[in-house]
Amino acid sequence: MATIITTGAFAKALWPGVNAWWGKAYAEHRVEYTDLFDTFKSSRNYEEDVGIASFGLPFIKDEAQTVQFDAEVQAFTTRYVHIVYGLGFVVTREMFEDDLYKVVGEKRARALAFSMRQGKEVVAANVYNRAFNATFTGGDGVTLLNTAHPLVSGGTAFNQLATNSAISEAALEQASIDIMNYTNDRGLKIAVTPQSLIVPTQLVFEAQRILGSEYRVGTPNNDINALVVMNKFPMGIKVNHYLTSTTAWFIRTDVPDGMKYFERRGIEFNMENDWDTENAKYKATERYSFGWTDWRTLYGTPGA
Repeated sequence: MATIITTGAFAKALWPGVNAWWGKAYAEHRVEYTDLFDTFKSSRNYEEDVGIASFGLPFIKDEAQTVQFDAEVQAFTTRYVHIVYGLGFVVTREMFEDDLYKVVGEKRARALAFSMRQGKEVVAANVYNRAFNATFTGGDGVTLLNTAHPLVSGGTAFNQLATNSAISEAALEQASIDIMNYTNDRGLKIAVTPQSLIVPTQLVFEAQRILGSEYRVGTPNNDINALVVMNKFPMGIKVNHYLTSTTAWFIRTDVPDGMKYFERRGIEFNMENDWDTENAKYKATERYSFGWTDWRTLYGTPGA
């Protein structure tokens, strides 16, 4: 595609009689990355989250014997490096002057904002899209969703179904049980509950059937739907249009310091003229990072 928009690129914009310019008036999806991440501001080149492995279980103290002492130790470190994203376009002065419909200047600026917003959604969703990809690892050295997250005290833990499963009532119940059995890095039980179910567009109807009734779906029995009655997903179903897998599904929990979005610099729009050519240059940039710190914030499976 041309890097400079000239009168030849939009010849019809120079002539009267055009009824409509289509292709730019589409409605946008609402902002969805806020369903996937918690938002934070940043004033640094990068942000780091450092884990702490606290005390373990107490020991029996025999009579006249000393108490055994324990220590807290530093756990895994996660670094969020903020990246600048930008896009722009160049318009000749002649094109800008002769544009009868404001197609190039005004409408292209709106299109630029549209591209920047959608770009952020893609960057955010890619953290989930790559959750099972061994190329993308977190502070503990393994993927976001994994069956063997290393613990500081030794051993491993998991936030992925042992057997990949399509979304179903039974799979969601097993996921909820696994989440309720989460421990900290010293093996002590912690209180964690599911909050929302995140699905791609292909699974939204099945998810709604599972969580939309107080009674079990697809059975002649009059059993209650325990997931609904117990309000296991108080934040409901979150459909994301930028997830690339048609089968993977995810559960966000109430664990803090989990899925994080850092805004280093909000979106900025600028325009200036080139003195030599008299071309107008439009650009938009912003700086941010998406990632995760504590894997307990998410549970999921690539589906089946």
